[in-house]
Amino acid sequence: MNELLPEEKTNPLENGAVGKLIAKFAIPAIIGGLISAAYNIVDQIFIGQSVGLLGNAATNVAFPLVTISNSLALLFGVGSASNFSLELGDKRKDSAVRFYGNGISFLLASGILLLAAVLMLLHPLLILFGATEDVLPYALTYTGITAFGLPFSMISIGGGHLIRADGSPTYAMLSTASGAILNCFLDPLFIFGFHMGIAGAAYATITGQIISALLVLYYFKEKFKTTKLERRHFCPSVQRAAIIASLGAASCFNQLAMSLVQITLNNTLRSYGASSIYGSDIPLACVGVISKVNVLFMAFVLGIAQGCQPIFGFNYGAKNYSRVRETYKKAAAAVTVICIISFLCFQIFPRQIVSIFGTGSELYFEFAEKYFRIYLLFTFINGIQPLTSNFFTSIGKARLGIIMSLTRQIIFLLPLILLLPVFWGIDGVMYAGPIADAAAVALAGCFAWREMKTMRIAETEQLP
Repeated sequence: MNELLPEEKTNPLENGAVGKLIAKFAIPAIIGGLISAAYNIVDQIFIGQSVGLLGNAATNVAFPLVTISNSLALLFGVGSASNFSLELGDKRKDSAVRFYGNGISFLLASGILLLAAVLMLLHPLLILFGATEDVLPYALTYTGITAFGLPFSMISIGGGHLIRADGSPTYAMLSTASGAILNCFLDPLFIFGFHMGIAGAAYATITGQIISALLVLYYFKEKFKTTKLERRHFCPSVQRAAIIASLGAASCFNQLAMSLVQITLNNTLRSYGASSIYGSDIPLACVGVISKVNVLFMAFVLGIAQGCQPIFGFNYGAKNYSRVRETYKKAAAAVTVICIISFLCFQIFPRQIVSIFGTGSELYFEFAEKYFRIYLLFTFINGIQPLTSNFFTSIGKARLGIIMSLTRQIIFLLPLILLLPVFWGIDGVMYAGPIADAAAVALAGCFAWREMKTMRIAETEQLP
């Protein structure tokens, strides 16, 4: 009987305590997600305090571009990281490193192409995203500047997944943190110190994104653990691109779905808001604030889901199904606790949360409180669907990952946003959220239970 190599005996993904592994990978991922969310949230706070309601509405109109860039970053970042982990678990090191290098190449190329497209189509895009006549000038200024940070943001976000897959979750977190902390200092300096207004927030954002991207690129060049990256690893392969895209598609489509929902939501609120007591600008501003708060909450959930990716992928590749099941169960318990705490905050303190992002009329706060309590009513179960989507992607079941990523946003939420306001006016938008959440979680639970059963059967068949 061949003796196992020492590195195989001590590989923590294969032998370490699952709870400790989840904490090791998830905590830096959560911090990284919170810091990434801080780019937009800090901007929103300072813009709300300096520019006011129209500034908040402008960042909301610009937000679909952020989700579109994130979708490409996750397509290549999650896709290449998942393949890297699966190949390593199956002891195919050279193939794993080629997936890694191709992922980096695709991140760089897609970031440059996205920047060019945005600069050419900026004005019509912002109109499409729901900008009103009063909001448009602020949106043009803010988005016209932050567009130059999109390639750097993509390298930072997508590269973070690759760095975590290489076993350096802390570095991935610190690379994101460095840029975000710098942004926090530059925002008040540029906005208030240099009197640059909303443009100052945009310049602060792209400066932080550049710093984060440079730190990620430094890791690839100097600190990659698995082996030394060579030029041949970066040569794009059509076959690998398809495989990377298949495993990154779930996360990508989830972001694209969020973008499509946000655009539809903005236009629906603009239309139905105009015929309500709130007008068009108040709903746009309120939803912008609430979307950013929701992103902050989801950073915890997605951080746990992303932190589990190397554990899922390696052990599934090694056919160690009991550890895969244990990881899913413990991650599901963790995200549910976080979701319950968030639910209580959203229901009890909506006005206090909205007040952080600037002042407004009583109508503004009335709409914000109502939207918070109704739209986010089922927050306490919202962690299961993204965890399950990431789980299927991590074990190489791209089709199921895509289905899970699309259920809430496209299959349930989007039709409800269009349909319910026909009967209930602007209130219909609010009730679309909890109905979609409940349906998506029920479906995710069914698919996850079926997969756990399949793994138990496979495990039984492995026994002598």
